[in-house]
Amino acid sequence: MSVGRSNSDCILLVEDMLPLTTVYLQYLRSIGSPLIAVDTATKCLEEFAKCPPKVLILDLGLPDSEGLGILTRVRAEHPETSVIVITGNASLGTAIEAMRMGAFDYVVKPLNSERLCTTVRNALARAAPKEKTLSLSTDLLRDTFYGFYGASEPMQLVYRMIESAAPSQATVFITGESGTGKELCASAIHNASDRARKTFVPINCAAIPHGLMESEIFGHVKGAFSGATSDRVGAAMEADGGTLFLDEICEMEFDLQAKLLRLIQTGSYQRVGSSKTEHANLRVVCATNRDPKVEVAEGRFREDLYYRLHVIPMQLPPLRDRGDDIMLIANRMLARFSKEENKEFKTFSPEAEEKITNYNWPGNIRELQNALRNAVVLNQGKIIEQTMLPKWIDDNQPKFLSPAKPSVPDNFVSKSIETFSNSRTHLLPLWQIERDAIMNALRICDGNVTRAAAYLEIGASTLYRKKLEFEAMVSRSA
Repeated sequence: MSVGRSNSDCILLVEDMLPLTTVYLQYLRSIGSPLIAVDTATKCLEEFAKCPPKVLILDLGLPDSEGLGILTRVRAEHPETSVIVITGNASLGTAIEAMRMGAFDYVVKPLNSERLCTTVRNALARAAPKEKTLSLSTDLLRDTFYGFYGASEPMQLVYRMIESAAPSQATVFITGESGTGKELCASAIHNASDRARKTFVPINCAAIPHGLMESEIFGHVKGAFSGATSDRVGAAMEADGGTLFLDEICEMEFDLQAKLLRLIQTGSYQRVGSSKTEHANLRVVCATNRDPKVEVAEGRFREDLYYRLHVIPMQLPPLRDRGDDIMLIANRMLARFSKEENKEFKTFSPEAEEKITNYNWPGNIRELQNALRNAVVLNQGKIIEQTMLPKWIDDNQPKFLSPAKPSVPDNFVSKSIETFSNSRTHLLPLWQIERDAIMNALRICDGNVTRAAAYLEIGASTLYRKKLEFEAMVSRSA
């Protein structure tokens, strides 16, 4: 399928489902570049043989070939083409793998028009001839970005996602563990956008009493309730022209979510105690450390609001998954705290570095910050020694486990062995074996995900994601 084909200026879409192809082409027409659509990897390579496109939008689930294999070949033979991968798997691991192999960016099904077009426009803007490839590759090695520190692959992905999302007006939904920098991410999106000259207004939905939250966001008029002695402008008006950041969005009371939905959809709202409709031109960015899909499923979060907010999802990696970033951040913090506390600390001993890098950091950046501030304030010298670090940091604790791994119940091993021994004469798919092991652990731990993850020696977030995947498989087969 071809729409206005014209040599190397074109965008090549590889998607094997015709209805989706039709929708994506409709989205992409607004960009104005010639479009080509094919449904197999073979046809994709044929198009490259004719003339390499400027941008390739590649579905990873193709019928005749593994999508990542096509990505590898395209990046090796046509480095001038910017590749955007489409995946139905929202896991960070898949995205990182694609980025490691040279993808410009990724989008997750179901695709949103604004998200897709923004990503493609950025890819077109960055598409460069071979002689510029090196200058672009150095951009991928940034260790600082709008207040973030880190050069790891997960953080390079975050930086690219921020750059892709910033020019858009679409809502962004940030998820991640406590202390991973969700507000910093929201601020970066604001500062990298054309709204940067206006106000960034953060609100922590968990820190404000439910009875005051509506007034905090929308404002109120004098006499609206007891204590309302004067008119008050809310965050919506303060963020007019800028960005409203709603942290811990899943803490928002259910009735107020409907009013927030109206604000996002129409830009209109009413102050508490007023019948006058007011308007604000703002962009909403929200964040949570919970799983929003679970909140929707259990009736605590409106489904319509979730889909309105979940246009551009971003997941921040935990500190334990960021490799050498831990010491990069630790050294920067040490320099800052030493200056602020008028101390002489310059570096860490090898033993201290080992202790820091081997710790699980369940509190992420915030916990690292507290630990280093503690060490600087309570000690003297030029080198942070292992003994100066707080006692709560256990250097014998393996990474990726919960802070205190519980002892294994007596029946855990026997139950697990029983699960596998029943399959000696009947081979099972690996995912079923993994499912049985996870469900067995959850059953023994009375559904406690953190404890079960510790027994299985995997991260709690990984276990929870796999549990949802297995449940989805069962639901589809029913």
